[in-house]
Amino acid sequence: QVQLVESGGGLVQAGDSLRLSCVASGGTFSNYAMGWFRQAPGKEREFVAAITWNGGRTYYADSVKGRFTISRDNAKNTVYLQMNSLKPEDTAVYYCGLNSLGGVVVTRTPTDYSYWGQGTLVTVSS
Repeated sequence: QVQLVESGGGLVQAGDSLRLSCVASGGTFSNYAMGWFRQAPGKEREFVAAITWNGGRTYYADSVKGRFTISRDNAKNTVYLQMNSLKPEDTAVYYCGLNSLGGVVVTRTPTDYSYWGQGTLVTVSS
């Protein structure tokens, strides 16, 4: 059973940076693409970024492109989300997910991700 644990969230001011981490255990992390999603109060979970099994390809939502960077370290079973130039509209609970479709298929659909962490809250004040 795969377990994912996110960390790194917090309260920051607009323009600041944060780096989120997601550590996986209980499975072969390097076999799967990974994604970051976020969910703001009263809204549906939305795609933020995704990365293939070896980090060779990355994908971003238009709203974060140029500000966020997803990366992974398979030796540490960890995926990261570096968030720069944060905006108040980035406020949400951020979740990492493991893509059950495999290592090279990257999707933006939450239902394609079979395992999720508990989430980490990011709050950006103006």
